[in-house]
Amino acid sequence: MDLHPAPGRVPGVLCFNCNPAIGKPRDDPGVIRRAAAYVEGNSWKQTPVAPGVCRLPS
Repeated sequence: MDLHPAPGRVPGVLCFNCNPAIGKPRDDPGVIRRAAAYVEGNSWKQTPVAPGVCRLPS
């Protein structure tokens, strides 16, 4: 789906819940990817850097 269609065109029709979910991060794909990683649990996996020491998720 093209988020930036030609003037006067609608990119697509979203449901009542999806529209603000896409609009809040201002259509930034990076923010949406990080949100998806959070929902999938990927952003909280520990990354060991030394015995007993883990890197914080960024």
